[in-house]
Amino acid sequence: MTDPLIEYLSDVPRSPMMVPRGLTNLAPASTVTCSDTNATAQTLAKLTDGDKDSGDAGIIYLPKGIQWVQLDFGAPHELYAIVIWFAHDPPQVVHHVVIQLSDDPEFNVGVRTLFNNDRDNSSGRGVGTDREFFETYEGRLVDAKGIKARYLRCYSKGTSESHLNKYTEVEVYGRPRISENSGT
Repeated sequence: MTDPLIEYLSDVPRSPMMVPRGLTNLAPASTVTCSDTNATAQTLAKLTDGDKDSGDAGIIYLPKGIQWVQLDFGAPHELYAIVIWFAHDPPQVVHHVVIQLSDDPEFNVGVRTLFNNDRDNSSGRGVGTDREFFETYEGRLVDAKGIKARYLRCYSKGTSESHLNKYTEVEVYGRPRISENSGT
């Protein structure tokens, strides 16, 4: 029996996402914060260091319950693709994932939701219609559609393997901000 609310594993690699030329990964230059006030800057730096390995050294462990990680790009940028990796060894279903963009650091105003599989609104970010998924080495690719935003926030509430929230990496592909004084 299969669960229609879960996107099952595929043995076929996903198709590449078509995006404009000249995009860069904005995540390494961003400021990373999270809902866990005990997380250190050194720990949070692992989220954008390029290491997608899901070994213990590469995972950020956040407490059980609804938790989030947030990236501040310093200014609004055109964002096209977001790839987020949770722990994926072994593959596990990730619960209550909500990926949002905003220009408000508190995510109270002008929030745009790109992905939401929180079907009971336990995160308080709205009822989602996306399916839960098995996390793999490929990560979760989300189309940001060129939306301009300064902040990205990703919520989660554990996995099928653990009540902990286990983040591994975030990449955000967008256009580098062009200075308004540059004349371009």
